[in-house]
Amino acid sequence: MYPQSSQKRSWTFANEAQLHAFRVEQNTKYIEEHRSEAPLQDNLENYFLTPAEESLLLKQYEIYLVEFCRRFEPTMPKCVIGTAFHYFKRFYLNNTPMDYHPKEILATCVFVACKVEEFNVSINQFVNNIKGDRNKATDIVLSNELLLIGQLNYYLTIHNPFRPIEGFLIDIKTRSNMQNPERLRPQIDSFIDSTFFTDACLLHTPSQIGLAAVLHAASKEQENLDSYVTDLLFVSAREKLPGLIDAVRKIRMLVKNYQQPDREKVKAIEKKLDKCRNQNNNPDSELYKERLRRLYTDEDDLPAEDGSFHIADVSSDASAMNISQ
Repeated sequence: MYPQSSQKRSWTFANEAQLHAFRVEQNTKYIEEHRSEAPLQDNLENYFLTPAEESLLLKQYEIYLVEFCRRFEPTMPKCVIGTAFHYFKRFYLNNTPMDYHPKEILATCVFVACKVEEFNVSINQFVNNIKGDRNKATDIVLSNELLLIGQLNYYLTIHNPFRPIEGFLIDIKTRSNMQNPERLRPQIDSFIDSTFFTDACLLHTPSQIGLAAVLHAASKEQENLDSYVTDLLFVSAREKLPGLIDAVRKIRMLVKNYQQPDREKVKAIEKKLDKCRNQNNNPDSELYKERLRRLYTDEDDLPAEDGSFHIADVSSDASAMNISQ
């Protein structure tokens, strides 16, 4: 149950300012550790990513994540997508994209989410959805798996809003006067998809997000569920109503205020990242390859040095994630 879960205890935060502080801390820490690599010590912002640039970059890779999941074969359950988003957002509270490129962490988040949600696909099936050198993709996903799990503090169980939504719809059918509540589903699904691109899952409970989706869908269908919430849903717990109303309002504002990243700006940030990223964690760098060689006992097992691994080609004109063939 969510009230006793690690998600509530360790991965639900007070406000957006707290999340921003975590991200700025990771950015500052990385710059301090790697500032000697910058050619001009008095102008670090031109070499390293700023927190705002990191945020824009991660927004773009969240778009790639959902596009990858939607194109995945076999069809991926929506609970896997929700869990992968949780993992991706949690990872970058404790890490910076300059240390671990999001294109590599993205794939690993989805792969681990498949396992946790019991969507049984082998690593070969998984990488068949990735364009590029699949042997190298396999090495990268598997080598990052334990890293990701460790950075999540081994808390892998995710409570998504899908189950609360089903509960609300059943209750509305049973106790309210709304005709055909099933017609709310398209708007509910659209709203939940939109919450993935915000920090809602780090700030609010699954039931709050689910109720926000239902109320949003009802308003789009010219229905009013206010009396259902006040007179039926919270009739015996009215003291909790103001907090719930405030949470629903904040969730809907998060969705409303979301803006897609500018692709041209993302391309520029990608080029900047290529220069300032941690080469120890860059599969294309000599430092990484040398470290990998030491882990292999048989050189024939090494991935090809000229192999490429592309979660997304941000230099192309395609807006969707270029990962499936």
